[in-house]
Amino acid sequence: MPRRTGTASSLRWMLLHLLEGTARHNGHTDLLREAVDGVVGE
Repeated sequence: MPRRTGTASSLRWMLLHLLEGTARHNGHTDLLREAVDGVVGE
């Protein structure tokens, strides 16, 4: 969710949200792969 304080975002805030988004999409991709090939990851 974007901050509405009018201040510039910190590098820490941007990196955290980039990491969260990447992890979320990787999880979705893994679920789709498991549904297709039936092999469950470790």
